[in-house]
Amino acid sequence: MAISKEEALKYHSKWKPGKLEVLSSKPCSIADELSLAYTPGVAEPCRVIHKNIDEVYNYTIKGNLVAVISDGTAVLGLGDIGPEAGKPVMEGKGVLFKRFADIDVFDIELGTKVPREVIKTVQYLEPTFGGINLEDIKAPECFEIEEELIRTMEIPVFHDDQHGTAIISSAAIMNAIEIVGKKMDQVKIVISGAGAAGTACAKMYLQLGVKRENIYMFDIGGLLHKQRGDIDKYREMFARDYEEYHTLAEALVGADVFVGVSAGNLVSQDMVRSMAPKPVVFAMANPDPEIKYEDAKAARKDVIVATGRSDYPNQVNNVLGFPFIFRGALDVRATKINEEMKMAASIALANLAKEKVIPFVIKAYGGKKFSFGPDYIIPKPFDPRVLYNVAPAVAKAAMDTGVALKPISDWDKYAKELRERLTFSREIAEAVVDKFSMRFDKKPFFKKAEKKKTIAKKVTPKSVNKNIKKKNTAKPKKVVKRKVARKVKSKK
Repeated sequence: MAISKEEALKYHSKWKPGKLEVLSSKPCSIADELSLAYTPGVAEPCRVIHKNIDEVYNYTIKGNLVAVISDGTAVLGLGDIGPEAGKPVMEGKGVLFKRFADIDVFDIELGTKVPREVIKTVQYLEPTFGGINLEDIKAPECFEIEEELIRTMEIPVFHDDQHGTAIISSAAIMNAIEIVGKKMDQVKIVISGAGAAGTACAKMYLQLGVKRENIYMFDIGGLLHKQRGDIDKYREMFARDYEEYHTLAEALVGADVFVGVSAGNLVSQDMVRSMAPKPVVFAMANPDPEIKYEDAKAARKDVIVATGRSDYPNQVNNVLGFPFIFRGALDVRATKINEEMKMAASIALANLAKEKVIPFVIKAYGGKKFSFGPDYIIPKPFDPRVLYNVAPAVAKAAMDTGVALKPISDWDKYAKELRERLTFSREIAEAVVDKFSMRFDKKPFFKKAEKKKTIAKKVTPKSVNKNIKKKNTAKPKKVVKRKVARKVKSKK
């Protein structure tokens, strides 16, 4: 469904400006409830937490609260538009966290671009949040910021522009390479975009078995090579010894895979035709891909195409990752999101795409049927099984690698909790849709809202339950001990 400028502006401005609000999870309508919510009753949990800081997870929202933090320097494909202009994106991120994984969010837009100031500010927020989602911070500053925060904080820190894209595209590329019958250690990959997403994707592809010498990375200055003199330490591992190709078109000749995380309309049909037999094209720039889906498919019949858009098949979108990765991390109180947890999420997504698509998903997408193949290499965001598969996989990986402070012992109970969370978030979504529509002339905001509302209904098909991970008999590694000190650790 095409969205007009007028519809987008109306959606964000009518009723209440913006997309988020704070609602009380406890009643406060009579005097006794007021006394419990605030003074004098509120003093009791304060005393308990003061004696044992870990009790903050039992008496406050911290364990289910994520900060979405941005400085507005790399917002979507809009660039450095500032923190205020980036706020609608951060609010939107909060909506997705809640809708898909029942995670609460405060969006925080910072009025500084200085990495050390960003780092210090986020460090001071650790007592409030259970996790940190960094968003739309430009490279190379984003690498320094995330690296230092991971090192000094004891809650998970995750830069979604880097790792979200890498995780989802890795799941898609695993399935695409399998479909075309090639091997990871033999494919030639050309990447357009050497920023946060491009660099993280390349690193994760190495974990999949792709050889470093088979990766060619381009940025606005051309091919990354050591003679350029402008390659920072975060990208130098992908710099070639010399300028083997002068243009992107030259590099794509005979290439097996193209990964675009750069800008629209950089790839022509002739460039696609020049690629190896059965090529894979991931044109993920938003909103305009490096080559339009229909143009790539028209160039040759044997190509597998993915984009970042929801109106084409194979949407490689971060919404398939961050809500569910944080869900699993928060549920075991992970101290970080490590490489094993990221890979577990990617593998879970890749495997889910091979399973039979349930009726709920077909209904959510207007009756269109999907099956594993060139036009379905990655699950759909509204598939509830994404939560049921990815969150447990991430949680288990956290336990296996010793970063889980609260290991899961009853996987059946955890599966039930995930189902209840998704049902609850759907109820909220349905209530908001009804409330929103009533404010607008008592009719649905979108012309096709009736179809959209089916997404918010309570639907937990029996076929979903069998896909939820059952009891885990594997013994987790030794759990790391939580440090009680509130002070931010200083760099040694």
